[in-house]
Amino acid sequence: MFESLQARPTDAIMALMQLAKADNSPNKIDLGVGVYKTDDGATPIMKAVNLASARNLETEDTKSYVSTIGNADFRKHMLELIFGADYAPLQEGRIASAQATGGSGALRLGAELIWSAGGDAAVWVPTPTWANHSPLIGSVGPEIKQYPYYNKTTLGVDFDDMLTCLKDNANPGDVVVLHGCCHNPTGADLSKEEWDILAPFLRDNDLIPFVDLAYFGLGHGIEDDTYGLRLVGTTCPETIMAASCSKNFALYKERVGLVAAITNSSEQAGLVQGQFGALQRRLTSMPPDHGAALVATILGDDELRKVWSDELDEMRGRMRALRQQLSDALRVQGAELIADAVVNQNGMFSMLPLSVEQITALRERHSIYMMNSGRLNIAGANSGNIPHLANAILDVL
Repeated sequence: MFESLQARPTDAIMALMQLAKADNSPNKIDLGVGVYKTDDGATPIMKAVNLASARNLETEDTKSYVSTIGNADFRKHMLELIFGADYAPLQEGRIASAQATGGSGALRLGAELIWSAGGDAAVWVPTPTWANHSPLIGSVGPEIKQYPYYNKTTLGVDFDDMLTCLKDNANPGDVVVLHGCCHNPTGADLSKEEWDILAPFLRDNDLIPFVDLAYFGLGHGIEDDTYGLRLVGTTCPETIMAASCSKNFALYKERVGLVAAITNSSEQAGLVQGQFGALQRRLTSMPPDHGAALVATILGDDELRKVWSDELDEMRGRMRALRQQLSDALRVQGAELIADAVVNQNGMFSMLPLSVEQITALRERHSIYMMNSGRLNIAGANSGNIPHLANAILDVL
């Protein structure tokens, strides 16, 4: 059996991590892996998580299974956090949801829902997009197609080209994957004005939005980061959403996610809810509860929620400050466009217009590690090494 297996290429991010780990230079900066880091390079457990963990340890009285759709309190609190308690589809019982194994598991359940609904709907993803979108969703069955998104010349969103491509090529019933905020890998987000145009465009062209909300809270705050999702959810007849708690609760290894679908009626929501349960039963049987229970405890307690919210504000503020510092250091003749892009983009990532040769030079001459695409994780830097990072970028430019 195993003689027929072929060696798989090493994951690019894992390979970059190993290169950075082996580098003993005191000037080393690892901007590759997508985790939040403090100024001293640590990825800490949030205070609110530690407090919730201690509380749950004292009160937990069983290790029995949760249901196939997961922790009910987690789903309730997450839906209210993301959409707002007064959100009309939520009040009307038109949202089905399920806890998932991380944001990736939520995307997978959403893809499985699309495929199980039948038809020949294609799934459109932006260019570029998160590296695992196409293989994760495409492996379920639907055809993956691409629409233009990021302009590597202007370092902004190609909004007009995006709409033109979808209008001319997408068929009614096709699904469009959208980054709700903090676009990975570019950091270039749709503006509110663009969401205002996009939502009725999707409705009028009978396209179904599939919003990936992996980083909400790390762009401009919960309300602003969910603006687009909330808008398409009330404008379009049907919307699918996948959310992650890996970044905003720093629960990376706990694998906490949520999938939801906004439907036409409470009856349809009930059908979709049943589908989520059946799909999850087939894939993983039951979702893990520990991380979801921590999130439910935090969001269900005013004091813990305030602690978490303040910590999230600090994380977002730190990344904003690093962006401003890097932008200021890059604002020299010939690099103004990069300086503007870095400070205006959102979340953890930016994509610099660097060639593979320039990125290799950053590694070999300056011990700076980023993906060959030019994607960097701004949270991997700190206030002390930003000058070194900026000088290195200007050097290879």
